[in-house]
Amino acid sequence: MSRAAPPGFELRLKTQAAAAGFDLAGIATLGPPETTAHFDAWLDAGHHGEMGYMARGAELRRDARRPVEGMVSALVVALNYGGTQPPGPVARYARFADYHRVMWDKLDGVLTWVRGEVPDAVGRSFVDSGPVLERDLARRAGLGWFGKNTLLIHPKLGSFFFLGALFLDLELEPDAPFATDHCGACTRCLEACPTQAIVAPHVVDARRCISYLTIELKGDHTDEQAVMVGDHLFGCDICQEVCPWNVKFSRDASEPAFAPRPELTEPDIRSFGSMDDAAFKARYGDTPLARAKRAGMQRNAAAVGNGGGVRNDPTSSHQ
Repeated sequence: MSRAAPPGFELRLKTQAAAAGFDLAGIATLGPPETTAHFDAWLDAGHHGEMGYMARGAELRRDARRPVEGMVSALVVALNYGGTQPPGPVARYARFADYHRVMWDKLDGVLTWVRGEVPDAVGRSFVDSGPVLERDLARRAGLGWFGKNTLLIHPKLGSFFFLGALFLDLELEPDAPFATDHCGACTRCLEACPTQAIVAPHVVDARRCISYLTIELKGDHTDEQAVMVGDHLFGCDICQEVCPWNVKFSRDASEPAFAPRPELTEPDIRSFGSMDDAAFKARYGDTPLARAKRAGMQRNAAAVGNGGGVRNDPTSSHQ
């Protein structure tokens, strides 16, 4: 059963989020997302590729109250991970230890504070970890608008940030949704995507997206997919790099855990070919690269090392 929060609780909650290190914080009421029809059309078109979990959890994603019974509001937060770093074969978000633990710890700390203010309050943290359309919640909480590359953009931060949400069984006054679209006639992200994965404004076909091809796709690349991967070992930032809002407003990360690691900023492509599971886990087990597993990273290294398309032993390829 939901309950009302004490007077002035919303402002203090967002202040606590800022004290935890989050760059943005807003409050949204849980319910059916405004993007449900768009999400269903995306699934129907098969744009999710092999990400079957998107379809399996679709019913839960169609109403943010369903994943956890009794939740009625969400504190939605953003944490900048640094868009000022130079381009490289590993996407900027993956150049340090896995961000999920950092975000969860911060959100759990906020939940501890909530329980100090409202004893027995119930909450649950989400960071890319459940059937939640977090970007929809973030827009509803006033954190930004949807760019044509589908990423959330904030007018003073750009889009190089992680999103998270703390669901609560408290009835909170929501912030005003971000109602305006500041992309205008700009189509730089569509034009810059080397694989034409952004098939229309606000529509990404994951099957052509380099991030999908290097992270989510299971099994070997086809020759066409290997060419599409190009020189990307894990993920891709191109559509963000060209965005005028990132060019102007991206800034260094202030979170110490997001300091780039040399082995991720300038990885030895050839080393993946000779790694066994133990060596891979020891070197990359606490990083986002673990999601692709050793086999996936060896597959990616083969494509990168051979300039795309010619898939053979990555140990014989240039870095």
